[in-house]
Amino acid sequence: MKSYRDLIVWQKSVNMVTLVYKLLNDFPKDEKFGLTSQIKRSSVSISSNIAEGYGRNYTKDYIRFLNIARGSLFEMQTQLQIAINLGFLKLDDLNEINNLSLQIEKMLNSLIKKIAI
Repeated sequence: MKSYRDLIVWQKSVNMVTLVYKLLNDFPKDEKFGLTSQIKRSSVSISSNIAEGYGRNYTKDYIRFLNIARGSLFEMQTQLQIAINLGFLKLDDLNEINNLSLQIEKMLNSLIKKIAI
């Protein structure tokens, strides 16, 4: 593997960010600096931490950044659930994001286990 860009988990997480940003376009304007901002930051953090960890010279650092990416994924999932609870989203709006999110979660878990060996 020549680059973090070759990692399917990174590619999927970047695609998910695009979907998240499109989804948030319809949020109330008064949420721009609240929940909307939090969801954007946590979704961007996933692919960013995968890339940053890949660029580290030490396996322990890489695993740490992958764990941070996984934490950001869980954070994003939670924030999207809060948006549903507040009536900003419907569960049906999240089908593609939820599917990608679960795939990314499994891929991160597998990658962490593989590298830790």
